[in-house]
Amino acid sequence: MKLYQVRKGQFVYFNNELHRVYGVKHMYKQSVHLIRLRDLTQHLTNAVSVEKYKPKELDSFIFNHKEYTLRSNQKAQVGDFVLIHNPMPDSLDTYSLNEIDEVETVDTKGVMTSRSHGIKHNEYMLMVPGRSNNSHAIDYQDMNRVPDHLQDTQFSQPKEEILPTLGDIYRKHDSNEPYEAMVIAITGSTVFLGNGLQLSQKELMNTDQWELLYNLLDN
Repeated sequence: MKLYQVRKGQFVYFNNELHRVYGVKHMYKQSVHLIRLRDLTQHLTNAVSVEKYKPKELDSFIFNHKEYTLRSNQKAQVGDFVLIHNPMPDSLDTYSLNEIDEVETVDTKGVMTSRSHGIKHNEYMLMVPGRSNNSHAIDYQDMNRVPDHLQDTQFSQPKEEILPTLGDIYRKHDSNEPYEAMVIAITGSTVFLGNGLQLSQKELMNTDQWELLYNLLDN
């Protein structure tokens, strides 16, 4: 949808790529100031040249050269990135729509970020590293207009980059007694296995140690 009233924080497509509006200067011809999410470069344009996009759960995109998938039903942990999609700031807070920030502390009510933003759990979506195998890539508005070399590098799904999901059965290799275990819970970037083991998604996707066998829930 074409935008003639652009506001700070909106996700928009400009030149087919996903950007965030970081400022609107109405007195200038190129009044819309953008940040391209994949590499955080800045761009100037006008309202008629951008189209709005509202991010939702399971959308995936590249932020600062790394891939993420949005999850609305998982709480953040320290070190995670969050997308503030439902901002309800108090009078002293300064965060705005679709800001991306890193979590420094977590409690039952919400998180405190590296920019000292106190954000309630219902205000953000968790940015889970990697592209989930059921995610929807939103980096480009029209995939048919993406150069082949970018599709090959940004949208390939090597096995080790597919995120763990509930019901996945993994086999551990680097042990004197190899064993298999099922993913029974996922909280933020932490995965809980049926044998009581708790580890990060990064550790579980290390193919030198773990092998994904199949998903029990798909059978």
